[in-house]
Amino acid sequence: MQFSFTQDLNNLPGSIILPVSKNGSYEGGLSIASQLTGIEITWFKDHFSAEMKEMMVLPFQGKTLFLMGLGNEDRFTAANKTMRYLVHNHKSKLPKNFGLVLSHIPHEEDAKSVMEGCVLGLELGRYQIGIYKTEKTDLQVIDQKDVFITLQIQKDWTFWAQQLAPKTVSTARTQIRIMDLVNAPANKKRPEVLGQWAKDSGEQFGYSVKVLDKTDIEKEGLHGLLAVNRGSEDPPVFILMEYKPKKQTKEKLTTFGLIGKGVTFDTGGISLKPSSNMYLMKSDMGGAAAIMGTVELAARLQLQVHLVAAIPVTDNSIGSTAIKPSDVIQSYSGKTIEIIDTDAEGRLILADGLSYIAKNYRPDVMINAATLTGSAVRTFGNHAGALFSKNDNLADQLIAASNASQERLWRLPLWDSYADEIKSDVADVRNLSMKPTAGAISAAKFLEVFTDNHPAWAHMDIAGMCLQDSEFSGQRAATGFGPRLLTTFLENYKDKCKLVG
Repeated sequence: MQFSFTQDLNNLPGSIILPVSKNGSYEGGLSIASQLTGIEITWFKDHFSAEMKEMMVLPFQGKTLFLMGLGNEDRFTAANKTMRYLVHNHKSKLPKNFGLVLSHIPHEEDAKSVMEGCVLGLELGRYQIGIYKTEKTDLQVIDQKDVFITLQIQKDWTFWAQQLAPKTVSTARTQIRIMDLVNAPANKKRPEVLGQWAKDSGEQFGYSVKVLDKTDIEKEGLHGLLAVNRGSEDPPVFILMEYKPKKQTKEKLTTFGLIGKGVTFDTGGISLKPSSNMYLMKSDMGGAAAIMGTVELAARLQLQVHLVAAIPVTDNSIGSTAIKPSDVIQSYSGKTIEIIDTDAEGRLILADGLSYIAKNYRPDVMINAATLTGSAVRTFGNHAGALFSKNDNLADQLIAASNASQERLWRLPLWDSYADEIKSDVADVRNLSMKPTAGAISAAKFLEVFTDNHPAWAHMDIAGMCLQDSEFSGQRAATGFGPRLLTTFLENYKDKCKLVG
């Protein structure tokens, strides 16, 4: 996808997309629509109210105007959803070359939000979920490499527009890649498949990847990962990813340790899940996908950060050798864990990942992402992930990034009073609270045990955010949640602020 920039409406190609909100850009947008088509502005006011996803397609002088409603405000979310809707539903009408009009938006920050939302929606609108269908549909126009978009903007916006447009395309394409991973059934993303995905990504985008096989994992003593894998026919992998920019500034890079839960399918193990929605447990590696996508996107964008990531990967299956409730297992940290429920398996592999990163890399900041608990979903639904950190500055920066990216997080407490809920009589810690309340919090307290008291650690429970109902598919589908949030955080991270909680 290529971009050009102009201030002149006459330089736009034959198909023109004009996003208009009900408030800020309404008058200006309809004035441009009138100028382009020759139709009186009063007619537009009578026939177009700019409701969210309201579309008006008008032919004029051999061209086509797509008037696109954004609802109440000129914002990223409205532009993203509406543009994706337009591309998904009008793909046969969109040519290779078209214009996107933004000069009528009165405020520069709103124009940035709308442009980013439109470009992201343009890319995501071409996503096809049915990658395993034998009968393929024709490629959309937007799939083709020679698509050319002319952005009509105010002259003094050109600099940031030239930076933001290609960056947004890179973001969308990484999101699509991890959406394919999350949407894939378990038999199409066995642990070695995720390992190969990481290797291929590292080779393509210039960062290092090492994939530990079962023999390596045994040598390293990653006992939590090995325990969860015991019931599986597929051996586990432990993916290590490291990124540094090719051209580094003089300032010392901040090192971020990232850990993602990679359970490719979760039956619940001996503590078997109900069958009704078990097929959705193919998405239980959504945290791994978020972290893998973040490393890839950071490399695409050449962010000035140092990333080290650990992705423990296995499925959680039932077999004669599977771990049982009441078992006591070892962990990489040396601490022993009593198994109360084998469906609380994600925290076991994360424990190893956290300990491994803390011990071997000593990062300045450590963040993990996981589809960890139903408790987080019951608390926030599909509107936000749960954020835990004792470090106020780190938490504030992650919340700010979540607001800026519109990939929402909301902070929950990590008070030490919750630690009693994971005390064990027979081991150092147990993997599940015996209470039916505060499940997401007690899970976070469990993970905290394995952070080596890191002063700048955060846990993101994103169980409700990775897979959601979608108008673009017949059942719940991947959202691509994570990379946009975390790269926004990385780009804006203030490493000079005192990281104390």
